[in-house]
Amino acid sequence: MAIAVIQEDISVRDQVSAEEWKARVDLACAYRLIAHYYVSDLTYNHLSVRAPGEDGAILIKPYDIMFEEVTASNLLKYDYDGNPITAGAPKLKGGGLIIHAGLLKERTDINVVFHTHTEANMGVSSQKWGLLTVNQHAMRFHNRIAYHAFKGFEFNLFMRDPLLKDIEGYKVALLRNHGSLVLGDTIPEAFVMHHFLEFACRGQIAALSAGYENLNFPDEDACKFAANQVAKEGEGLVGGKDWPACLRMAERLFPDFKD
Repeated sequence: MAIAVIQEDISVRDQVSAEEWKARVDLACAYRLIAHYYVSDLTYNHLSVRAPGEDGAILIKPYDIMFEEVTASNLLKYDYDGNPITAGAPKLKGGGLIIHAGLLKERTDINVVFHTHTEANMGVSSQKWGLLTVNQHAMRFHNRIAYHAFKGFEFNLFMRDPLLKDIEGYKVALLRNHGSLVLGDTIPEAFVMHHFLEFACRGQIAALSAGYENLNFPDEDACKFAANQVAKEGEGLVGGKDWPACLRMAERLFPDFKD
């Protein structure tokens, strides 16, 4: 499918499909609420989504703005090789190219990539035992989380293949000594999974204040049962009732996200 360059002198909404505009609004909402709740790492980290109806195109924030500045219109469009489709945009590089474009190119089972550095997910990613089943939010990820060893900053293309190999078949990963990676079919799914992963990590950090030796762990059967409960119900991990509430919250707090 041909991809049209987005021009600077015409409103973005007038140049894209209704499906793409909805994706832009949803992604801008996710950026704003993640900034509100969890992330304040200056201009770093990204959330990205495939551009609906366009083969080989992704939407992602500009590299030099904070999450709290993202709007539906200022999201940029790139191809998988990091070439800009939005007129005037710089070439995509760093994590945007290696992680986001790379995963959306190779993982045909997903459409959304969230990569964040929060105090909690960096903390748990740096603990040798990884995510522990010490709270019910963590049960959602029991035997469903991947780990990727730190090899340096994602500036080089050769770092993509090891990441892809380590997270193959998974939608959630902790990048050791680095942060988190959450993949989804939809933006609501990725947002809700990211939320529960963040709260699981926060709960673990809090519990460890008593010392590892004082932690209480449910038995393995209980952990498996809880994980299967979530897998069978599913709704809570794909947005369900939460995403409409998130949109309402963003409209109250940051109405310009839809601009």
